[in-house]
Parts: sequence; structure tokens; C-alpha cells
Amino acid sequence: MRVISIGPDPSLAYRPNLEKNEHKEKEEYRNFEHSEWTSCNHAQMGMMDAIMSLDQLVDESDPDVDFPNSFHAFQTAEGIRQAHPDKDWFQLVGLIHDVGKIMALWDEPQWAVVGDTFPVGCKHQNSIVFRDNTFLDNPDDKNPSYNTEYGIYEPNCGLNNVLMSWGHDEYLYRVMKFNNCSIPEEGLYMIRFHSFYPWHSHGDYMHLCNDKDLRTRPWVQEFNKFDLYTKTTDLPDVDKLKPYYQSLIDKYCPGILKW
Repeated sequence: MRVISIGPDPSLAYRPNLEKNEHKEKEEYRNFEHSEWTSCNHAQMGMMDAIMSLDQLVDESDPDVDFPNSFHAFQTAEGIRQAHPDKDWFQLVGLIHDVGKIMALWDEPQWAVVGDTFPVGCKHQNSIVFRDNTFLDNPDDKNPSYNTEYGIYEPNCGLNNVLMSWGHDEYLYRVMKFNNCSIPEEGLYMIRFHSFYPWHSHGDYMHLCNDKDLRTRPWVQEFNKFDLYTKTTDLPDVDKLKPYYQSLIDKYCPGILKW
């Protein structure tokens, strides 16, 4: 295994065309539609292989983790397993929740993969991390169609109808749906919105939520406890745990998946 860290975006090390694209025109950069990812045509592999592949990634947005990502996956899952032994789907969500970061190994820069997420198309709330100093040149802040409380949305339209900033949450959610995985709706919310801290931790954007969002938010908050507070240097025996978690994979997202 080779782990590469070259500064603020180690995923650049996996982009062999970096130099020749150094002077790429502005209009050639990603247009945020991300149809390249939602078509799930980058690779085909089983979930366990995807989890283990993350050991190649150094996540610069997560200062709490200085060991391979697979250990955090198993730590989170085991924490949930201890507290919720009867909810195997919840345990599996703990294991796979960060697998969407695999995009960084397929040429997606880390600014579009990791970090907190938030809605676009409406006013950026103050609870967004670094809101005060990183949105100064964001044109949406000056666009009257986007900088109001509701922006392009209707009151209580539901988060399913809100366009979120792109990241590993949304990507893994799309992979789950594309492959018809049978994780319950509460688990899909955990996957899709666990980085949406302005909502589940600060109570912002409630004016966009419908009843389903409000019912499911406590599940995301419950998951967040294990995501944040299981990152310790007491590393699990991954080889010993693999057979159990492979059985959960076989139950909810079996076989070879399209990514």
C-alpha cells in the first residue's frame, strides 16, 4: 500500500494529466452537474473492496484521523454495533458512510469530495464552516435569485428537492440508489446528509424541510455521534471483523456494484 500526501489536495497525486492541464480555460472546469458520477460508470467492484481502497487516500479535511480510512469505517460500525445490536443496517451504514470518498482516487479533487455540505440556490447560512471568509467571491451571494432565505425553493419543499453542494455523501447515496441497495430510508439519510452539519447540528435550513426530513433528522444526529466520537487510536482487528460485515454487505448491497 502506498499513501501519498502532497499538501492541501493529495488526490492531485493521482491525476497524471495535471501538468498539461495547468493552463486549462475556466469554461473547461467542472460545471457541477456531476453527471459523470451519477451514471456510475467508473468501476465495478464489491463494497468491501471499495472500503479497503480508501486506505490509499489521505483526507486533508479530517484532522482526527492519521491512520488508514478503513480503520475509521470499522470503528464507526463497531461503535454502532455495541449501541444498536439489533439494527444491522445501521451498523453497515457506519461501515460504508465514507466510501464515496473513492472519487478522490478517480481524479476528483478533494474540494469536491470531502468536507461539510450545504444547499445551493438559496442563502448560505452562517453555520456553514468558513462561511465568513471563503464565500466572499461566490457569485450566488450577490445573485437576487439565490441569496434569499428560500432562493429557488418553495417553503418545506423537502431536502429531496434541494440541490446540495457535491461531495462523497451525495455520491454514495446515488451509488446505493443506482444499484438498488436495500438499506432503509433512515440509513440512506445518514449516508446522504451526514456532512450536512448546518442542518443536523445547527438547526439551519429547517424552512426547507418537510415532515419526512424532520422525522429522519434524529437518525442522522444519532449516526453523527458515532462518526465523530469513535476515532481513537484503539484500532480494531479488521481481519477478524470482515466476515461479519461481509454478511451485512451480502444482505443489503450484495455482489459487484457499479460506481
